[in-house]
Amino acid sequence: MKILYGVQGTGNGHITRARAMARELQACGVSVDYLFSGREADKFFDMTVFGDYRLRKGLTFASKEGRIRPLATLVNSQPLQFWRDVKTLDLTPYDLVVTDFEPVTAWAGKYRKVRVVGLGHQYAFHHNIPQHHGSLVQQGVLKYFAPASVSVGLHWHHFGQPILPPIAPVAASGEAVIRKHYVVYLPFESVAAIGKLLRQFPAYNFHVYHPEVDASREGHIHWFSPGRESFQADLHRCEGVICNAGFELASEVLQLGRKLLVKPVRGQSEQYSNALALDLLGYGHVMYDLNAAKVASWLDGAGATRVDYPNVARAICHWLLAGADGDVGTLAQTLWSATHLPDITAVTRTENSLVNSVALER
Repeated sequence: MKILYGVQGTGNGHITRARAMARELQACGVSVDYLFSGREADKFFDMTVFGDYRLRKGLTFASKEGRIRPLATLVNSQPLQFWRDVKTLDLTPYDLVVTDFEPVTAWAGKYRKVRVVGLGHQYAFHHNIPQHHGSLVQQGVLKYFAPASVSVGLHWHHFGQPILPPIAPVAASGEAVIRKHYVVYLPFESVAAIGKLLRQFPAYNFHVYHPEVDASREGHIHWFSPGRESFQADLHRCEGVICNAGFELASEVLQLGRKLLVKPVRGQSEQYSNALALDLLGYGHVMYDLNAAKVASWLDGAGATRVDYPNVARAICHWLLAGADGDVGTLAQTLWSATHLPDITAVTRTENSLVNSVALER
């Protein structure tokens, strides 16, 4: 089998998931070519596992100070270049196209009537699960941004739907947790705003990863540019993580059993949905702005949730090798039966109240 695997490069979650898939596909002897879009070439790091990968501009969202900027997104989209990339992408060497919400490969498959497997968190929202539906434009983005013939959605809970557990490629290292040591990853927030927030908590040690900083130290705040190895080492020894409400990092935090506080990017419907799910499940805590009072309460009193997810990447790899023709529901049932989920019966907040709180705090 030969696969073309498209990966959305905005943020690091899609790439982290693709790394785990790449290792499993390589172990199974599958020939894979990778195509990335949505990020400048010099902003990628730790890409060795993908070999001689290709880049396209693709489509991405412009953000500033923790908010999606629709006008800047439209200006930067370059639709003519996107359509040229779609029409000129040669799919004849491949038996299958897989897209992790990457639009060039997805639309190339649709244009050439080639079967495309959509693999990723966004495809979970095609099902009846707790979510913030957002505007018609936001609903259209989830539906049409990276269309697929077969959708394989991933989420922290099945919610009674044929979706899979997360691909969370972390394992307990046995390293001791350092008290009052916290990891902060808020790449869509301004450095100044993050610094202003964290300076109010001098009793805690923060390791902050941000694409706009160089390594430096400011008292109890340590600044780092993103790097996979150093970030993973910090995850294993920290007490908790403060991050935007993306999917993949939260999945790793849950797998490790660390405290979790998320701040959704404003205007990003998926992140509002993730915040809703974490709150509803009781897996994490949410703030809708960089709120010092909520951070203080979380630091002092919040507990952690641990969820042991199986090797989902390996199971998907075998499913792809079998032709990706099997029932996704059967695959989902097998994987959830191997997942130890915490008891969420004690969580009493209703979905409607959470939706209303999202609307009020936007």
